[in-house]
Amino acid sequence: MSSNGDPDGRPSSFSGRTAWARSLETPLREFLRTETGSAAVLLAAAVAALVWVNIDASSYDSLWRTKLSIDLGGAEIALDLRQWVNSGLMTFFFFVAGLEARREFDLGELRERRRFALPLLAAIGGMAVAVAIYLSFNAGRSSAHGWGIAMSTDTAFALGLLALVGPRFPDRLRAFMLTVVVVDDIVALVVIATVYTDTLRVVPLLAAVGFFGAVLVLRSVRVRVGLLYFVLGAGAWVGLLKSGVEPIVVGLVMGLLVFAYPAPRSNLERATERFREFREQPTADLARVAGVELRSATSPNERLQQLFHPWTSYLVVPLFALANAGIALDGGFLTRAFSSPITLGILVGYVVGKPVGILGFSWLATRLSRGRLQPPVGWAAVAGGGTIAGIGFTVSLLVATLAFDGRQLEEAKVGILSAALGAAIVTWLVFRATALLPRRLRIRALLGTAEPLVDLYFEVDPDRDHIRGPLAAPVTLVEYGDFECPYCGQAEPVVRELLRDFGDVRYVWRHLPLSDVHPNAQLAAEAAEAAADQGAFWELHDLLFDHQDRLTPNDLIGYAEQLGLDVERFTKQLQNQAGAPRIAEDVDSADLSGVSGTPTFFINGRRHYGAYDIDTLTKAVRTARARAAVAV
Repeated sequence: MSSNGDPDGRPSSFSGRTAWARSLETPLREFLRTETGSAAVLLAAAVAALVWVNIDASSYDSLWRTKLSIDLGGAEIALDLRQWVNSGLMTFFFFVAGLEARREFDLGELRERRRFALPLLAAIGGMAVAVAIYLSFNAGRSSAHGWGIAMSTDTAFALGLLALVGPRFPDRLRAFMLTVVVVDDIVALVVIATVYTDTLRVVPLLAAVGFFGAVLVLRSVRVRVGLLYFVLGAGAWVGLLKSGVEPIVVGLVMGLLVFAYPAPRSNLERATERFREFREQPTADLARVAGVELRSATSPNERLQQLFHPWTSYLVVPLFALANAGIALDGGFLTRAFSSPITLGILVGYVVGKPVGILGFSWLATRLSRGRLQPPVGWAAVAGGGTIAGIGFTVSLLVATLAFDGRQLEEAKVGILSAALGAAIVTWLVFRATALLPRRLRIRALLGTAEPLVDLYFEVDPDRDHIRGPLAAPVTLVEYGDFECPYCGQAEPVVRELLRDFGDVRYVWRHLPLSDVHPNAQLAAEAAEAAADQGAFWELHDLLFDHQDRLTPNDLIGYAEQLGLDVERFTKQLQNQAGAPRIAEDVDSADLSGVSGTPTFFINGRRHYGAYDIDTLTKAVRTARARAAVAV
């Protein structure tokens, strides 16, 4: 172990450099940010639909009832414009939802399968109580058939508004809620495909199953031709449409089949080599090979999310709202609607039933499991997540158009829109009340006491690791870095500033020299280990980052002289590569922790995703410190 600082173990003061901000997004953070932005577009589209239909209802209805048909050799698909949006474009929306669900299973909170149980039960509880309330209002009436309207939560609205009215520590709550809404969507699609299917034609259904079977076969042999999957998915979509089953289920299933995985370091090294070959000889063939290697280094799940998610968030879902949210409003109609069992069942089901079901089933699961199942956040956050789940805009409107028409459909739309407004207000009140609690109680209510998943494979060892700062600090920041990496160089002054601002953070450096792109990185790391052998690791660490463009053997020996080290001993260790085994151990630990690039940070064992500018890292450290204080 090597460290430096004052005798009390506090970090020494660091020379200042301008802190640099760079945004490195993960799929989850990018997903949530897109949903946040699209919520405003979705709201604008819903308002536009209301204004349009109340100014000129005939033009609104005539546009969305326009027939569009595709005829291929006598096989025709004829739908009106609203149906093309609801059944066609919305398939892509559910495809993105399936992609994100799969990513959470492969890389996120749900990779530990036990953690899926509680949000699954919470989602089922929220749906069950909401449906029960709807049925209690509509018992014995034909309108009871519309019970599926009160089930599903709108992903875009719920997560977008959660960002506006939610707590300061939102990420874990949003991940929890993302699981809940994906379960909602899956169950809702099953209900749509079964309950709201009037007629079932067997031959087209078997054809759709055949297309799905072909997809599974190609997936099992790892065929990666996207156009082929699109054609097979389109065939399955047509088959379900012709069979009478709502075809949007195709999107969700196709999304769930797409793997997510971190970029393997071996793939990155091959991609680097292919690019070097192209750089030396820029031919079309080498360009194609380099492109294939680059694409294979990132998971298809991430690539497809990047491609489709902005389109679904900013075009498909707002277009759906524009096509379906139009209601002709007047005083008499609103009076009748708010006395209608359909409107009241949806409104009370969402605003009361959803939070009661989610909070109640979560609490019951925690008690019955004796704490083995716990929400990843505090109970106030679960309650706020339950209230925001009362926004059921997109899928609710979809089910409403399948279950009702005429006056009943208009009453259902009033209930859906009113529930969205009511759920947003109640959520704001929940988090506003939580903000008034004493600080320690507020943190516990928001963060809870559940143990977070640990991503760092080998925990910090004070007898081995290079540590800067107090050894007993409540927050540990681990960086896997490369002395020649320009991004590490830009992040390094941010770490200095962070340690200067926080006296209770210990910083750990672990080596990950990317020798395929940084030819001097391995030698620089070995020099740092040679300096560590003489108790000067951090001094040389700082010099190496101050002179990233000068890391030749002569430069390194010159730095040893500048620091007053035993140059002969230092040089001999460099020649013998004495530090190589120690560096190899760090590289192995990086591989086991899923690290393939630099810089990569871990905070209290949890991988830090997102930007590593001073503001972002400061917020992450404060959150980790607050969670550590609650756990004491």
